[in-house]
Amino acid sequence: MNLLDELSWRGMIQDIMPGTREQLEKELTTGYIGFDPTADSLHIGSLVPILLLVHFQKAGHKPIALVGGATGMVGDPSGKSEERNLLNEETLQRNIAGVKAQLERYLNFSPQLPNAAELVNNYDWFKSISFIDFLRDTGKHITVNYMMAKDSVKKRIEGETGISYTEFAYQLMQAYDFYWLYQHKNCKLQMGGSDQWGNMTTGTELIRRKCGGEAFVFTNPLVTKSDGGKFGKTEAGNIWLDPIKTSPYQFYQFWLNASDADATRWIKLFTFLTRDEIEKITDLHLQNPATRTLQRRLAAEITQFVHGKEELEKAIETTEKLFSNQQAPIESLSATDLEEIQGVVKVEIDRSLLEEGVDIVSLLANTGIFPSKGEARKTVQGGGVSINRKKVESIELKVTAAFLLHDRYILIQKGKKNYFLITVKAV
Repeated sequence: MNLLDELSWRGMIQDIMPGTREQLEKELTTGYIGFDPTADSLHIGSLVPILLLVHFQKAGHKPIALVGGATGMVGDPSGKSEERNLLNEETLQRNIAGVKAQLERYLNFSPQLPNAAELVNNYDWFKSISFIDFLRDTGKHITVNYMMAKDSVKKRIEGETGISYTEFAYQLMQAYDFYWLYQHKNCKLQMGGSDQWGNMTTGTELIRRKCGGEAFVFTNPLVTKSDGGKFGKTEAGNIWLDPIKTSPYQFYQFWLNASDADATRWIKLFTFLTRDEIEKITDLHLQNPATRTLQRRLAAEITQFVHGKEELEKAIETTEKLFSNQQAPIESLSATDLEEIQGVVKVEIDRSLLEEGVDIVSLLANTGIFPSKGEARKTVQGGGVSINRKKVESIELKVTAAFLLHDRYILIQKGKKNYFLITVKAV
């Protein structure tokens, strides 16, 4: 199937410049996507652009992943209502290293390939450009009128906080990235989220005005949740690709808990399953939605892609132990089972705390399971906390050593899916 047709049925294309299809069908094309190093790990909001690059390479084209070492110092105003805090040099370098390491896991950089992936850092070309040079050789080609007409700029100017010259210049810096890659890497295509359309088309305009070249862009829709909630956010925060920040078990659970409406869209976006495979899985799911066939396959495919087969198997094993037989006595989980559960948040306490007994609210707050006693009390009163698979009925409950499993563990359940293992410190 043609690349653009493949991406279209998956829901991965929103806006596309005229001539893009003809360019991709004409020759091996080099295309890039930029990643801002705002943290030392990418999160699942970056998965669509990563997968776009993978599809792009699978179709025979050459992908470039650009890490914004220079633009990361400035901040992109697109989709932001206020100025972003600037990162210091040490933090930025740590973030760049983390993002690069992750991108290298998903693309094929083998030099034997005619379309081997490349990683570039825009700081490498911006570091030698003086402010005067940039104004004279680049700024003169794009008018302020043109830049102010872009939605990302217009919304900020019309908003309460306005926009600094620093962020205003981001559009021109991103445009120069495209121009530099066009000149030095024969890069003729830029891809990215729909909120980047203005910045990306400025790049094609700079290429046209500065060297008479022709370049193209297309965007993907921003991922949303059917209930209006923010994609990739949970009570604990972002879902990261770094297994230290978000364990493979927690990552797996995020996808497993998707609604039917979201899973139907996301299995096209986030997996490489064919249309026929997805249709069969969807039909099977509809026959008995309670089995969550769609969610299980989605979670398995994307967890294996991000974390590998071994971590997927551990995530499934943990899920089975915690959820497959909720009616089974907690004693059916051995000490080894509890100790080896992957991804469950583990907290250590002193045995002395349990000798006199501690009220459940204090235990939940002091161990960090809840951020405050008030929130812990409210959730317990609402029936949202269980100890060793038994619902806590009263905030007066005293937790003592009698609650210890195998003389060392207490399993706390917060809500439906969040588990915490309290472990007594070894003497």
